[in-house]
Amino acid sequence: MVWLDIFSKIPVAMTIAGSDSGGGAGIQADLKTFMALGVYGTVALTSITAQNTKAVTAIQDVSIDVVKAQIDAVVEDIGVDAAKTGMLHTTEIIEAVAEKVREHQIPLVVDPVMIAKSGAPLLRPDAKDTLIKVLLPMAKIITPNAREAEVLAGIKIENLEDARKAARLIADMGPTAVIVKGGHLKGAESVDVLYHDGKYLELSAPRIQSRHTHGTGCSFSAAIAAELAKGSSVEKAFKVAKELVTYAIRFGIPVGSGHGPLNPMARLYNDSERYYTWKRVKEAVELLESLNNAEKIVPEVGINVAMSLPYAIDLMDVVAVPGRLRRVGNRMKASSPPEFGASSHLARYILTARRYDARVRAALNIAFNENFLVELEKIGLMISHYDRREEPLEIKEREGASVPWGVEQAVRRAGRVPDVIYHKGDWGKEPMIVLLGKDAVELAKIVKKLTEVIK
Repeated sequence: MVWLDIFSKIPVAMTIAGSDSGGGAGIQADLKTFMALGVYGTVALTSITAQNTKAVTAIQDVSIDVVKAQIDAVVEDIGVDAAKTGMLHTTEIIEAVAEKVREHQIPLVVDPVMIAKSGAPLLRPDAKDTLIKVLLPMAKIITPNAREAEVLAGIKIENLEDARKAARLIADMGPTAVIVKGGHLKGAESVDVLYHDGKYLELSAPRIQSRHTHGTGCSFSAAIAAELAKGSSVEKAFKVAKELVTYAIRFGIPVGSGHGPLNPMARLYNDSERYYTWKRVKEAVELLESLNNAEKIVPEVGINVAMSLPYAIDLMDVVAVPGRLRRVGNRMKASSPPEFGASSHLARYILTARRYDARVRAALNIAFNENFLVELEKIGLMISHYDRREEPLEIKEREGASVPWGVEQAVRRAGRVPDVIYHKGDWGKEPMIVLLGKDAVELAKIVKKLTEVIK
C-alpha cells in the first residue's frame, strides 16, 4: 500500500514561551498566529501564568529539565524550521533554551518579554543580563517594543530617530536583525523600524484606538517566526507580521473588562467566508429577480444588494452587483453576477454602519415611498433618516463622503444603527430607502413582503 503524505512539506514553528490562562497572549496567541499563516505550531512551555484581561495573579515556572525535554522531543520527531521565544522568566530558563537552540541550530526570533500588558513583570530583574549576553547573540531577529528597547539599548526612546538609534545599538549586541516596534510611541501612525544588514526599513500603519491589544507582541514575533519557517526573507517576514497584527488589532475580540486580546485569526476567518458571502448575495439577487410586482420598488438608478465579509475594511470586502438590478417590465434583472468591490454606494452604507454595530453586514436600496416606510415600521423595523440639504459643503465636495455623513446623522437620530435609513433627495439626487441588516437574503425577503403588500 502506498501512503500519500500530503502534509510532508508543511513548515513547523515552535513557540518557547509561557501560557496565558486568559488565552490572549503567550503560547495561545502564538499557536493561533502560526495556524493563521499556514504553519504547524509546536510548544515548549516555560511558565504557567494565571491571568485575565486585567492582571497576572500567579506564575509557576516549568522545571528546567522539562523545558529542555519539550524542545528535544519536538525536534527529534517533528522538526523545527524556526522558533520564537516569549516569556523566559528566569536566568536558568534562558540558559536552558539557549543551550537547546544552539544544539539543534534552530533559527530564532526573540521577543524580549519583560512586562505584561497589565503591568506585571514577566522577566526577573537578575535575568536581564543573561537575556542580553546569552540569547541576543543567537537571535536571527529580536522584536522589542519601545519600552523594552529602552532597557536593552540603555537610551530613552521618544521618537522615530531614537528608535533607529536603539535598533542599531541592539544590533551591536549580536542579533542578525532588530525590529523596534512603535506601538508605545506617540503619533497618528504606528511606525516599526527594522535594522538589518546596515539598512533600515520602516513600516507604518494608522494607529488604531482599541483596548483589544493584549498579545500584540506575541502575535507579531510569532508571525515572523512562521514566515521564517516558510523560508521567507527577514524583510518579507516583517511586512507579513505588520499586516497581520494591524488587522488583528482592528478586529480585536471584545472579552473581559481590561486589555482584551487581539484577533490573529481575523483575516483567515475573512477568507473562509468569501464564498459564503458571495453566495448569499447571489441568492438574494435570484429572489429579487423572481418578484412579479417590482416596478414600484425599483428606483430610477436601479436596485443593488450588498453584503460584506465579517471583518470588512474597504470596498473590496463587499459583494454587490455590477451595474445593479434594472426594471424589465414588472420584474427586475441583474446586469451581471455579483462581484467584490462592485458597489461603492452600498459598501459605504455597510462600512459606516459597522463602525457602530459590527453585526451589520448587508444593505439593499429601494425606491422612496412614504407607504413603504409605513409598512416597514409595521413589521417592527427601526427607521431613521438624514436630510441631504443639511449636508455641509466640504462633505459634498469630497468624493465618497456623503453616504458616511448621512449614515452618521441617521445613527445619531436613532440612538443606534437603524434597520432602515431614508433621504428625500436633493438637486440631482434621487430619494432613496436603504435597508440594513445581517444578511442579504433576509433583506431580499423584506422587499418581497413589500411587493406583496403593494400588489
